[in-house]
Amino acid sequence: MEQCFVSLWSMEELPIKKIIHVDMDAFYASVEQLDNPELKGKPVAVGGGGDRGVVAAASYEARKFKVRSALSSKVAKYRCPDLIFVKPRFERYKEISEQIREVFYKYTDLVEPLSLDEAFLDVTENKFNNPSASLIAKEIRDKIEERTGLKASAGISINKFTAKVASDINKPNGQKTIPPEEVLGFLEQLPIEKFFGVGKVTALKMNRLGIFNGLQLKACSEDYLSMNFGKSGAHFYQIVRGIQISEVKPNRKRKSIAAEQTFETNLTSEIFMLERLEKISEQLQERLDKSKAKGKTVTLKIKFSDFKQQTRSKTAAIFMDKQAQFFPIIKELLYQEELKMSVRLLGISITNLEDQQATKSISVQLKLDF
Repeated sequence: MEQCFVSLWSMEELPIKKIIHVDMDAFYASVEQLDNPELKGKPVAVGGGGDRGVVAAASYEARKFKVRSALSSKVAKYRCPDLIFVKPRFERYKEISEQIREVFYKYTDLVEPLSLDEAFLDVTENKFNNPSASLIAKEIRDKIEERTGLKASAGISINKFTAKVASDINKPNGQKTIPPEEVLGFLEQLPIEKFFGVGKVTALKMNRLGIFNGLQLKACSEDYLSMNFGKSGAHFYQIVRGIQISEVKPNRKRKSIAAEQTFETNLTSEIFMLERLEKISEQLQERLDKSKAKGKTVTLKIKFSDFKQQTRSKTAAIFMDKQAQFFPIIKELLYQEELKMSVRLLGISITNLEDQQATKSISVQLKLDF
């Protein structure tokens, strides 16, 4: 840690924003429990229940057994023998998500959805001229429950990063406010693995460097962090000082549209793979049609029987939204390199979407209570 030093930063130099991060509690599983009262109070997993399936979401009753998203169904059943698997119903989740967003827009037009179940809201200036972001967050959570029957948690602070970290503190069905004067102290005490964007690998590397919390991270120079963490170093240097320039971006554009399938039996022949890819590409075109989206870059995702993953991409000269346009590229990508192992999953994604322009907003200096 010889290359570290303590740096002082004045929060008064930053524009003060009022950002709320709303995160639905166990959204997919909660919707299933809402629509089927027999599932209430029981451990529920949304996803495929077969030995090859994967958990997409888990209820809080299931989480007590360490069942979580991305866990294989086989391991999930082992951890929780009474686990109930329910097939996902994304159209239903989208329907309720739209109802939730209608609540958001009653307060502000500066809404940045991250997924169906979470979003950032900038309420620095809001439609009710309410000076308290904390009270707005409570009202939003109450109205969501009143309209949908579902519970939400929230984090409130001066930027998206701190608000997102805060929203996880009092889950489920709670909220946490980190006002401007408490941001630096909060971040200094925060365990490094709790920093949003710091995964297990990065956390372990930081631990090896003697960085276990925000205070120790803050003691490192930007050069030192960049030397050890590349481009992320500058981000870590700023974020621990409460600095985040990223605005809440309304009408956030999707970066990709994809479809994939995990197979009950591993595929060993390219002919069988092409058959599956044709069906997957049909699903992808349906999603492109619904989203009214077109893209130039096609990516083939391959997960082998040993769980190693490979992607192959090609960018076309035109924007594509039809299977007839992008499937020949998929075929080309499949035969691009000989497959030396059987395949358990195939996926197709379209990126480099048309009309992806970020919406800019203006920072405002405020002196209102949180």
